[in-house]
Amino acid sequence: MTHTPTTPTPAPDPAPELAPREQETLRHIAAGHTYHQTARHMGLSTHTVDAYLRRIRTKLNINTTAEMTRAAITLGL
Repeated sequence: MTHTPTTPTPAPDPAPELAPREQETLRHIAAGHTYHQTARHMGLSTHTVDAYLRRIRTKLNINTTAEMTRAAITLGL
């Protein structure tokens, strides 16, 4: 009887990778900043902040600010 080595299945990525600006946006929102405060601090329009947050919600499959805050903590942001 021969033993065939098995290749371990890689663990699924816990979250799709966020772009650096998405991470920064998530960090601000999780810290309790408004879209306007986040936009002003990052030098962006509120429209751009909203677009980043929509992408984050899609990538992480989350819907609420509380879930975003939890994700930021989990991701170490």
